[in-house]
Amino acid sequence: MSRTTLVALHGVASAAALLTIATFWVSALTAELVLSSAGVVAVRTAILYALPVLVIAMIVTGASGARLAGRSKAPVVRAKRRRMALVAGNGMLVLVPSVIFLWWRAQAGLLDATFGLVQIIELAAGAVNIVLLALNMKAGLAMRARRVRGGRAVA
Repeated sequence: MSRTTLVALHGVASAAALLTIATFWVSALTAELVLSSAGVVAVRTAILYALPVLVIAMIVTGASGARLAGRSKAPVVRAKRRRMALVAGNGMLVLVPSVIFLWWRAQAGLLDATFGLVQIIELAAGAVNIVLLALNMKAGLAMRARRVRGGRAVA
């Protein structure tokens, strides 16, 4: 795969991941604040069913980013790697289990204090991932701008 194609794939996958997480976050918060119990169940079900889209986007983002970075020791690349490690850990240890747990509780009609507590944890972890992914996107765009200004190829 050419570098140009890899850069494009990385950009699309990372934007899809960020947009998906932000959509989940806004949907969950809106459901909790505005919708009925049936609406919360519908949102939780939609999030669970859309979770594979996020997982695939994150895998493609991580793999393409690692390929683009290669063995680089540049500070900006190291920072992006550290943030992605946090995003992945947060996703696998907090967000994915929370999505499944909250869907299960919503399906059972258990929209109680336990549901609320796990949802608060999920929203906090989601907000952290949104910020970390946005910082990585900003750094990636800055890296691309430096390549363009330096007279190199756009990719």
